[in-house]
Amino acid sequence: MQVYLVGGAVRDQLLGRPIKDKDFVVVGTTVDAMLAAGFQQVGADFPVFLHPVTHGEYALARTERKQGHGYQGFRVHASSEVTLKEDLQRRDLTVNAMAIEVTSLTDDTPITDTVVDYYGGLEDMATKTLRHVSEAFSEDPLRVLRTARFYSRYYDLGFTIATQTLELMTQLVSSGELTHLSAERIWQESSRATMQDSPQVYWQQLFDIGALVDYFAPLQQAWRHTHIRETVQTALYFAGQMQLNLSQRWALLMASIDPTLFATINQQNAEQDNGLSHSKNAGKSYAATAKAVTDIIHTSDGVKVPKAQTQFASLFVQQAHKLAMINQLSAAETIDLLQACSAHKDPNKLSQLLVTSQLLQLAQQHRRTMLALNSFHAITMDSIDPQLKGAAIGAALRQTRIEHLQAASSQTSL
Repeated sequence: MQVYLVGGAVRDQLLGRPIKDKDFVVVGTTVDAMLAAGFQQVGADFPVFLHPVTHGEYALARTERKQGHGYQGFRVHASSEVTLKEDLQRRDLTVNAMAIEVTSLTDDTPITDTVVDYYGGLEDMATKTLRHVSEAFSEDPLRVLRTARFYSRYYDLGFTIATQTLELMTQLVSSGELTHLSAERIWQESSRATMQDSPQVYWQQLFDIGALVDYFAPLQQAWRHTHIRETVQTALYFAGQMQLNLSQRWALLMASIDPTLFATINQQNAEQDNGLSHSKNAGKSYAATAKAVTDIIHTSDGVKVPKAQTQFASLFVQQAHKLAMINQLSAAETIDLLQACSAHKDPNKLSQLLVTSQLLQLAQQHRRTMLALNSFHAITMDSIDPQLKGAAIGAALRQTRIEHLQAASSQTSL
């Protein structure tokens, strides 16, 4: 019998990241031997056992054969004859297909520092590449979401997805296999990705390969508008850096599907810039659209979103207009907002809504500033009349940059 530490624990140990869970593979043994050693089997058809003391997961080395649709459409074969190499071959990415041999079932001390690496995981770690282990990758649609999640998790370290792996992900989307994933499992992967430091990477990757069509088509459609997509991606990035909770991050993502929200915020920013009071007519118009958007949030069949996140996102969309103008509301409007948000019962929820609103506004301001900066750098001396002299040069550069920014702003709002 040989016991190996495998998967994420090996990967994160090599990356110098905290190890949350340890998974082990046991080679050369049987179910009866594991039970005799005091391990508790988890599930009748899946050879995974819980350690009697640590409750860590120990799985018998196994192979899988595709025989149906979805991530559950596999026949599992586990026996004492299955090798570690065969077991690791069924894994999704090379960085997840490495192992370190440990002393025994009761002692997880590594025997040596040697990493067992049959499929090039160490090389891919060095080049910061997420690459599939084998063509069997395309048998499991869940791997599309998992790879996108790992991409978001290690994006800040400079990891990228290998071109060939991205092609397999795209093929899986085109095949319709993602429609066989359960709504619960989609939420499990998506919520974990949304809580990463760079959650926008996960959603951008799924958008790029068209995967959102299969389980949240309104978001795929909304993100075709560049200004909405870029603003929400920036907001999600800020949310990751500021450690906002899952409900706040989900609310930002769901705000994508209401284009009038972004138009309203732009109008409010312009009114504030010009010292004008907020428009009540705009608020009434927005409220009608927000109701339709919340209906979409509550009725999505593709993702099994928990009630807490759905309710918070709906409340945020419904009250976003007032939250963005909190300092300009009348006394009556302020009382109505407090009532609508149940602030008298849960003041913390109102605080979370205000932070979410401010972060979305900050994202829009950041995008406007970046567009301006791009226009500034795009216009050089080569862009103006070379015969200009003195102060006329500066004036021409300024005017040309203004015109460039106006054109860029118009195009990206389409």
